Amino acid sequence: MIAAAAAAISVATWFAFPQGFIFFGILHHIALASLLGLAFLRFPAWAMLVLAAGCVAAPHFLSAPFFDAPALWWVGLSTFRPPSNDYVPLVPWFGAVLAGMGAARIARDTGVFHVLALMKPARWHLPFTFAGRHSLAFYLLHQPILIGCVWVLAQLWPPATEPIELRFTAACARQCAETRDAAFCATYCACFTNALTTENRLEAVMSGAPGNETQSRLSEIATECTMRAETGSDSAQRDLSNERP
Repeated sequence: MIAAAAAAISVATWFAFPQGFIFFGILHHIALASLLGLAFLRFPAWAMLVLAAGCVAAPHFLSAPFFDAPALWWVGLSTFRPPSNDYVPLVPWFGAVLAGMGAARIARDTGVFHVLALMKPARWHLPFTFAGRHSLAFYLLHQPILIGCVWVLAQLWPPATEPIELRFTAACARQCAETRDAAFCATYCACFTNALTTENRLEAVMSGAPGNETQSRLSEIATECTMRAETGSDSAQRDLSNERP
């Protein structure tokens, strides 16, 4: 049931959000982790907890370009976060599963489960008991309900939005600042925004689904604006040098 629900979510989000569809989300992880967890049922609690810590630490030490291939994104060891609206890879999250198994082993061996079994919940617990026994249905329903509520609120009180030019320029500046200085980025992003606006390509780019012709043109614009920004930076540096005594 969980695997079927995961597949349904992948198909639905492929059509609804093709640029960030859910290829390995929480249900995908639960389905796989439930199978992999069988291999650790006979491990002692301390071993499961050590392995859990190893899974949590793995992305910090074992990430490699080899795992950047889309077919291996589910592992969780790529050097970047793949685009997805819900991404729960095998590591580090299998560490949470192993930690839960280790905690359950300790609870069983120390009699905690026996004590809990003797407790009779009060009537006010019934809604929570019902939700817990139908957790998959609640999980599948909560997002459409929440999205619907947000949509209704957005119709009643639409959020203020910045002009598309400002949003693109800000996004460009953030990305550019990772590798270049502020003077270069200001000139480069202004050039890029003006070129896209003049050619009526800005909305297509911001939609996340530019056509092949626009994709090709983006590379040309990037080259042109890089040359212009570098020329402007060099001129600014020469002017600054000439002003020095």
